[in-house]
Amino acid sequence: MTAPDDAGRGRRARISRSRDFDAVYRRGRSTAGRHLVVYLFPREGESGADPRLGLSVSRKVGGAVERNRVKRVLREQFAAIQGMVPGDTDVVVIARPGVTEYIDERGSAALGERLRELLERGLGERAVADGAATADGAAA
Repeated sequence: MTAPDDAGRGRRARISRSRDFDAVYRRGRSTAGRHLVVYLFPREGESGADPRLGLSVSRKVGGAVERNRVKRVLREQFAAIQGMVPGDTDVVVIARPGVTEYIDERGSAALGERLRELLERGLGERAVADGAATADGAAA
């Protein structure tokens, strides 16, 4: 059973409105890899909030079972690394076709590593202290 605080935080830390997705797509910065595209957009006036995650997994990725699995894996991996993302940031992750095969072959941890790399690339100097050391080390 999940603690009540975790359940509430998870729902609030998601992007679900079409207008919020549109804002991130139009004004955000994107980085792309073979299996994922990540859009980052700093929200104004919400410095103390958690970063929000939005997921887009089309039918090209697979059937409903595969799409839900990809979304679950992405949520889990983002939760593990969200400390590197500033709290006032909206993150939208688009899963590309082939991501389910990638998870089957390499595992969810490998997908999490790809997500981390894309976030570091997209955040650049905006990375929070614990993520900044990794980003600087990768750039050197």
